[in-house]
Amino acid sequence: MSAQEFIANEVKSNDVVLFMKGTPQFPQCGFSGQVVQILDYVGVDYKGINVLADDEIRQGIKDFSNWPTIPQLYVKGEFVGGCDIIREMFQAGELQKHFQDQGVAVRGAA
Repeated sequence: MSAQEFIANEVKSNDVVLFMKGTPQFPQCGFSGQVVQILDYVGVDYKGINVLADDEIRQGIKDFSNWPTIPQLYVKGEFVGGCDIIREMFQAGELQKHFQDQGVAVRGAA
């Protein structure tokens, strides 16, 4: 399976996927850590994929989304954004609404 096939499969088979540096339990970059904190606060279930574990995935996700930076958040197969976009959406209350509009359960202090 190529990196592109792996990425496409993960994005399709999980409602919420975060391609990040490190893991949700141990983020290895501040931007990834911020998105993890936001997702945990909102209370959505998500799959974290550590791009540092595989260079092909690390480059592949940038090509897949045509977005140059990591982390990258996908909801229901759709690229939502990186750290700045997720933070702005969260602060405006749009992230929680986006999850709900997409049928993703939110349990947090939204």
